[in-house]
Amino acid sequence: METSQSKVCGKDKSVSSDEALIFAPCDYEEDISRGKPLRGRTKSRSLSASPGPGSSKEFRRTRSMHGPCPVTTFGPKACMLQNPKAIMHIQDPASQLLTWNKPPKSVLVIKKVRDASLLQPFKELCVFLTEQKNMIVYVEKKVLEDPAIVNDENFGPVKKKFCTFREDFDDISNQIDFIICLGGDGTLLYASSLFQDSVPPVMAFHLGSLGFLTPFSFDNFQTQVTQVIEGNAALVLRSRLKVKVFKEHKEKKSLVQNGVEENGLIVSKPEREMVKQTKYQVLNEVVVDRGPSSYLSNVDVFLDGHLITTVQGDGVIVSTPTGSTAYAAAAGASMIHPNVPAIMITPICPHSLSFRPIVVPAGVELKIMLSPDARNTAWVSFDGRKRQEVCHGDSISITTSCYPVPSICFRDPINDWFDSLAECLHWNVRKKQNHFTSEEEEEEF
Repeated sequence: METSQSKVCGKDKSVSSDEALIFAPCDYEEDISRGKPLRGRTKSRSLSASPGPGSSKEFRRTRSMHGPCPVTTFGPKACMLQNPKAIMHIQDPASQLLTWNKPPKSVLVIKKVRDASLLQPFKELCVFLTEQKNMIVYVEKKVLEDPAIVNDENFGPVKKKFCTFREDFDDISNQIDFIICLGGDGTLLYASSLFQDSVPPVMAFHLGSLGFLTPFSFDNFQTQVTQVIEGNAALVLRSRLKVKVFKEHKEKKSLVQNGVEENGLIVSKPEREMVKQTKYQVLNEVVVDRGPSSYLSNVDVFLDGHLITTVQGDGVIVSTPTGSTAYAAAAGASMIHPNVPAIMITPICPHSLSFRPIVVPAGVELKIMLSPDARNTAWVSFDGRKRQEVCHGDSISITTSCYPVPSICFRDPINDWFDSLAECLHWNVRKKQNHFTSEEEEEEF
C-alpha cells in the first residue's frame, strides 16, 4: 500500500529560510556536545515598510505577529546571549501555505459518532474520495459499526475499501497524509489526540454545534477538498501543550516499610521506579479543578522552577491560544490569536479580587502540584478527556509542544479567526446607536 508524508512548507535546500515555514527542533544540544559554536544572527533583518517613491534602497516587507525584530547588539561590546533552545520559528501568517512533497494518497476521515445527521455527508465524502480521487480512506472501526452504515447495501462496496483502526491500539501516525473532520470543535480536538508527534494537515467541516475551529461548509465539499489535494490552501498553526503527569505508586508504597516488604523480602528496586509518567499532547487546555470536593482547591504553580502563586479557588486553566476562546474565555480570560506564541494561565473562580489571567511566553515550563497543606486532592483533564485524580506528591509538567496542528483555513488565518469570533461568540455585537439629525446637532452645541 503506497503512502506518503505530507509537508507543510518544509525547509528545502533550494528554499531560503525567509521563504519557508520552519519548525525548529526543540533544542540544539547536539551541536553543543560536538563543540560547534552556536550560530547567532549576524545581521538584523529589516522589517520596514516599502520604500517611498524614488528610493533606491530595497526593504523586505513582512507582517510578523512579533513586530519589528530588535537589534541584539548594544553599544560597542554588549550583545544578547544566543539562546540554544527554540520551540518554533513563527513567520508571517500570510505566508503559511500548504504544499506537498508528493501527491497525497491517504486521508483519515473522522466523523462524530452517534450523530445520525452526519451519516449522509460521511457517505458522500467517502464515495468522492475513493471513487473520484482514488484515495486510501482510513476510518475508525467504531464509526463503521453504526447500524445505519452496516445495513446500507449500497455503501457496502465502498466500505470494503476502507482501512480501519482503533484508538489506543493502532498507530497510524506514519500512514496519514491529511485529515478531514466532520463534526464540531470536539472532532478536531479528538483528531489532535490521535497524533502524539507530527500532525498531518486538518480540514474541518462545520457539522457540529459551535464550529469555532471548523471553518468549512459542506455544501461545496468537492471543490474545497480538490483544492486541498492540489495544495492550494492557507494554514494556521495551532500550538499544542506537551504535558507530563508524574504519579506516585501509592499501592507500592503501602507495602514497603523501612526498605522491607510485608513478606520479609528486601526491596531492590530504586525509589524512582515508584513514579509513573504519562504524556499528552493538548490542543485546547489543561484543567486542574477541585473535583467532587466542596473545599477550595489549593494548587501551587511553578514557572521554570520558581513558585509564582498558589491558586485557591475552583481550579486553574492552562491553555493554548486556540484554547483561549474555550473554557478560558468563559472564565474571563482574553482571547489570543492562534499565531501568537503564548501560554495562558487562568484561575477558575479564585478566592481573590486581584487574581487576573496572565499570558506567559511559549516555551516556559510550568509545573502544577497540590499544596502541602491542601485539604483535598485535585482532578486534571486534557482537552476534556483522560480525567484523573491528582494526589499529594503528584505533579503536572506543561510546556509548548514542538508539534502544532496545521489547520487548513477557509480564507486565511486572520479573516477566519475574526469570522469565528463574530459568528460563534457574537463578539462585540450590539445594537447600533442612532446618529444625530441636523436639528439635534444644532441643539447639542
